[in-house]
Amino acid sequence: MDTSNAATRALFARARVTRNDELIFLAKLAVALLISGLGGFLALTGGPLGTSVGVLLLAAMYTHMVELQHQCLHHSAFRRSTPHRPVGFLLGLPLLSAYSHYRVQHLQHHKYLGTPDDSEFFGFEPRAPLTWGALVRGALSPARLGQVAVDAYKSCRGSWTYTKGQIGDRSRRQVVAEYRLFALFLVGTVALSVGGYGLAVLVLWVLPLLLSIPIHFLLELPEHVLCDNDSTDVLVNTRTITGSWLSQWYTNGNNFHVEHHAAMVVPINRLQERHPVAKEWAAHQEDTYVSFYARVVKEANQHRRERHARAADTR
Repeated sequence: MDTSNAATRALFARARVTRNDELIFLAKLAVALLISGLGGFLALTGGPLGTSVGVLLLAAMYTHMVELQHQCLHHSAFRRSTPHRPVGFLLGLPLLSAYSHYRVQHLQHHKYLGTPDDSEFFGFEPRAPLTWGALVRGALSPARLGQVAVDAYKSCRGSWTYTKGQIGDRSRRQVVAEYRLFALFLVGTVALSVGGYGLAVLVLWVLPLLLSIPIHFLLELPEHVLCDNDSTDVLVNTRTITGSWLSQWYTNGNNFHVEHHAAMVVPINRLQERHPVAKEWAAHQEDTYVSFYARVVKEANQHRRERHARAADTR
């Protein structure tokens, strides 16, 4: 990393959570809950159109809540550390994103980014060729929900182990406790369905959950894909996107990903202040999400053409 001048030093500077940062996070949380409430109301009381809109709103908010959970992982939402775990757990519950498991693996991602030990919680491999098949598999994420079920089952049995590196005893206990709560939640949804509330479970949780998985994939994809993933320099292995005020809010500042990796404990609402420096020095940057996804489509099409050309040569 080039930290030899004042500009880049400012990019990597730490900052404490202030009362204003905390209030901004609480405001974001309130907005997410209000929109979720509206989505739930429409899903339960609307006709076919209203129900569809309600399900989409819930899916969008469940995804947004995981972006808020991400801020809790870094203990940059509240001035005290205590609220981060309970708030983060509840934010991840609709998408079955276990806070303590996510935190351990995500902090390792920050530590090992650009090395073979890097492993993200939502597991799309940025080093792999960007093919249409890989994109579809990543968007549908067929193995993730199954893995959650396995983790919940092993936690209930007391046999859960961490397979991605080191984990402390306290963190392991927290992960196991949260997966047991997931199991209780799943049993509760089954009980409600059997008890005659199956439609409510379907429109309030199951359908939004399934829709939120590809939405979340699309939000996570720009972070490191098509970057220099064999480098440990955050200025070349991570992307920053300027985005609009809407995308900045919806991703909870995840568009400022170079800025976040440069100083992961800085409250996310303050990363925009560092964006001009990142734009000047980062190797991978986009003005909008649309321009990034256009690059992804171009790359996937290029791989498809190359594959067809190789197949034609072997005939």
